[in-house]
Amino acid sequence: MNKTAMLIILFFLGYFISAQSISFDQDQIDYGTIKKDSDGNQIFKFTNTGDKPLIISNVKSSCECSVPSWTKTPILPGKSGEINVKYNTKKLGKFSKSIEVYSNDPKVSRKLLKIKGQVQ
Repeated sequence: MNKTAMLIILFFLGYFISAQSISFDQDQIDYGTIKKDSDGNQIFKFTNTGDKPLIISNVKSSCECSVPSWTKTPILPGKSGEINVKYNTKKLGKFSKSIEVYSNDPKVSRKLLKIKGQVQ
């Protein structure tokens, strides 16, 4: 194999090895038992453990009863961000919902988070 081809292969290997990487403190939050109309806010914290800026492109909830908001600016390597989830505590009973996080992490471009609990 000639030197040019080897350099091209090494460049692409280095490009894919060096990347942004999302790491969550936890991937499930248990609200436990909470009272009706109480504060339904919870925070998922994450860190960019890679060496390139991490971008959260979208966060979706499995229902309209939980509304996510998130850090919209690029997260630099070693820095942290948050995804805030507000669950509507007006409805009584048990709940278990999913939150989908989409990012530019090449290994985990879609991460599934969960919230659960019971409203009394």
